[in-house]
Amino acid sequence: MKALVCVKRVIDYNVKPRVKSDGTGVDLANVKMSMNPFDEIAVEEAIRLKEKGVVTEIIALSVGPQKAQETLRTALAMGADRAILVQTDDEVEPLAVAKIVKGVAGEEAPGLIITGKQAIDDDSNQVGQMVAALMGRPQGTFANEVTVEGDSVVVKREVDGGLETVKLALPAIVTTDLRLNEPRYASLPNIMKAKSKPLATKAPGDYGVDTAPRLKTLKVSEPPVRSAGIKVPDVDALVAKLKEMGVA
Repeated sequence: MKALVCVKRVIDYNVKPRVKSDGTGVDLANVKMSMNPFDEIAVEEAIRLKEKGVVTEIIALSVGPQKAQETLRTALAMGADRAILVQTDDEVEPLAVAKIVKGVAGEEAPGLIITGKQAIDDDSNQVGQMVAALMGRPQGTFANEVTVEGDSVVVKREVDGGLETVKLALPAIVTTDLRLNEPRYASLPNIMKAKSKPLATKAPGDYGVDTAPRLKTLKVSEPPVRSAGIKVPDVDALVAKLKEMGVA
């Protein structure tokens, strides 16, 4: 069974994003970029399934600029077998990404499509669900545990009330949550091997997808600065202050 894993190039999670002075977006100049953390978990899960003998081949897929090759090489160094970059300099919206994933899946016929539950740059949390809808396949979102059993996959998923377990017929789509696993670090030998692994470059047009945006960003701004707190001597003063502020 093939596993198709979607990865995205985003601002490194340790970096504090800066808004452009004109408010048109986030400043990406000279900013460290890396693989979306949820997608790292997706890659790791695919590798673990391969180590269990469930998955035979892992294909990493990314939609983005040429520099996204670096992100795909990271996935290859972790353990993916080959990669596909659908190259575009446009800011691709989730629906267009989902259509591209559907197109790639139509060619590769994976038994399992694994994505991070969301990307930390736009926080849309939409691609996995849209892929499932477009392809008419079952989905297990926010996966906390993934177990393949014959022709089905059992997904323990995180919900507001705790955990929910669903059983999906393969082929299926799974989106990963933070507590699913701990991604491995790529070793130096594997990083060197990744340079020779196949990486194909495609275009959105190869799958008949129009990446023209349907949404327009009007303004991006920093969150308001929080005002400093105050200290009160006792509970009575606290209650009085809350009443004064109209909270209590």
